Amino acid sequence: MGKRVAVVLSGCGVYDGSEIYESVISLLRLDQAGATVQCFAPDISQLHVINHATGDVVEGETRNVLVEAARLARGNIKELGEAAEADFDAVILPGGFGAAKNLSDFALKGAHLSVNPSLVAFIQAMHKVGKPVGLICIAPAMTGVLFGAGAVCTIGNDQGTAAAIEATGAIHQNCAVDEVCIDQANKLVTTPAYMLAGSISEAANGINKLVDAVLAMA
Repeated sequence: MGKRVAVVLSGCGVYDGSEIYESVISLLRLDQAGATVQCFAPDISQLHVINHATGDVVEGETRNVLVEAARLARGNIKELGEAAEADFDAVILPGGFGAAKNLSDFALKGAHLSVNPSLVAFIQAMHKVGKPVGLICIAPAMTGVLFGAGAVCTIGNDQGTAAAIEATGAIHQNCAVDEVCIDQANKLVTTPAYMLAGSISEAANGINKLVDAVLAMA
């Protein structure tokens, strides 16, 4: 019987939502492994909208995180508050700036970040019953808030970001793009993906290992 995995999205698009390649690679690997997947996203407004052709903020435009994330999920998505630990064996969060702008405010506040309450409740409930969590790219910036002091994670090797993560109480471990960091005690798996990747193939190497490791723990 396939594992049941929740995938939490933060919009659609690297600069203001979920990183599309990371999301698709995760979903593909999960499907190849025979997992049953349900996507979730919070029903909130994005921090802002970015023109992905120019990188500029689009003034006066607002978008909804759940509505945008539904693009990645082909419409099969639920509001994050509906996610219950009893329904899943594991949870995975792709990266993209949405993880640091919509699921949390790490992009604005760094080590003083807060995290979406529904996400905190779901991840901590999963953790309490010993179910594994995978965080990709910049999503591990939330590790200290989600898992508490001493949890081990990686975003690659960016010193500034790593220092902010460690200021939250988490422990950062440098990691290559094609590797994963596994905190066995917390059943937490992280990988740098596009924090380091120069191509979709490079990102896929680490993400595939993360998905495999999460499923093996489930």
